[in-house]
Amino acid sequence: MSNQYLIKHAPGAPGLRILGLGPNFLPSKGLLKLQLLLNKYTFWANKRSRYELKTMLKNSSVIISIWEDNEMIGFGRATSDGSFRSVIWDVVVADNVQGNGYGSQIINEIINSPMIKKSERIYLMTTNRSEFYKQLGFKVNSSQKLMVYEKD
Repeated sequence: MSNQYLIKHAPGAPGLRILGLGPNFLPSKGLLKLQLLLNKYTFWANKRSRYELKTMLKNSSVIISIWEDNEMIGFGRATSDGSFRSVIWDVVVADNVQGNGYGSQIINEIINSPMIKKSERIYLMTTNRSEFYKQLGFKVNSSQKLMVYEKD
């Protein structure tokens, strides 16, 4: 039987980002495993370098990872100003374990974390999973427009 671990990383995830720690604070090549998870199961984050992942983690307010034994099977993070607005980013669960509640666990841990639950509004963007997020209480907000400024 496998062991599952949900890790609530410190802001900036120094253990994961610098030391590669995983379950039980053991060296687990955590940054590499995050990169592999994103590469395999996302289209939006599948070419991020380790340097970019370190920067992303360093600037994140809340970071959650889920592990099965020594393999990362889920991940999500959020940024926040600590008062008014928070944004959930990069929620991913390995295909072979979807439907087991891991995505819901990640979202619940994020929205109930001290930094995020103070926010008046929590945003997230999704391309293909809006029905999943609706089940968790998120709503499509047609009164606001998503605008993007893309660098050349």
